[in-house]
Amino acid sequence: MELRDIEIFLTLAEELHFGRTADRLLVSRARVSQAIKVQERRIGAPLFERTSRNVALTPIGAQLRDDLADGYRRINEGLERAAAAAKGLTGVLSLGIMDAMLHEIHAVTDLFRERHPECRLQIREAQISDPFGPLRAGTVDVQLVWLPVEEPDLTVGPVVVTEPMVLAVSARHHLAQRETVSLEDLVEGPVLQSAESIPAYWEEAINPRVTPSGKPIPRGPAVATVHETLANIAAGLGMAPVPAHAPKYFQRADIAFVPIHDMALLRWGLVWRNSGASPLVRAFAQAARDAVKA
Repeated sequence: MELRDIEIFLTLAEELHFGRTADRLLVSRARVSQAIKVQERRIGAPLFERTSRNVALTPIGAQLRDDLADGYRRINEGLERAAAAAKGLTGVLSLGIMDAMLHEIHAVTDLFRERHPECRLQIREAQISDPFGPLRAGTVDVQLVWLPVEEPDLTVGPVVVTEPMVLAVSARHHLAQRETVSLEDLVEGPVLQSAESIPAYWEEAINPRVTPSGKPIPRGPAVATVHETLANIAAGLGMAPVPAHAPKYFQRADIAFVPIHDMALLRWGLVWRNSGASPLVRAFAQAARDAVKA
């Protein structure tokens, strides 16, 4: 069984769709179909059940997937390490990250360090008040930020974390007693706003200006850091939608974190300069993709 045929089989076993498999591997659907038929003839049994609407693994196909997956991963990792050595994947990779989010991507950083022990990973704290400045200045090579990012000079890589949003509110506020809140409740505000240097579309992802019904959400003081945000909330000067990981790292008696049941999930992804897609950056992005799949 050729390595490419193993890749086709495992990808189809994941996608369960011939078209998506072909698109993902940049081959024709006929090539995918041919590779599967060859292996089915070789094994002497169907690997997939096919109908006009569905593709599903047979028990033999599922067994083959389980038997091949780990070995295929190890082969690829060995090839990647060899290629890294040939390309000289050494040096320092600087990762910009917002405070507690580092704890949310340990699987990514651990996998990268395992694959590239000759590289040194350097962590730099990113500030909400200047989300893309360090990238553009070259202070960091790659950064984890919430999405969307619509900057023409920046490349958006894989999504690493997806999480709900919660409302951070003074423990003395009546909303603190609720089990959940709605975006409509934000009209009670004021809602803290971010520094003016943040792109409006980027803040809108976590801090909408109107409710779903069109009511304006009153704005409170502008804040530049996480700690300024928490201080203003604790003082009762405003409230703020924040990512659901916040209570794990910023729990305090004077602030309540209440789930927002109708707010879209927040996606965190890797971003780097268009001109800065170095082998190290690409290797880190690949580690992120693989860690998320694991």
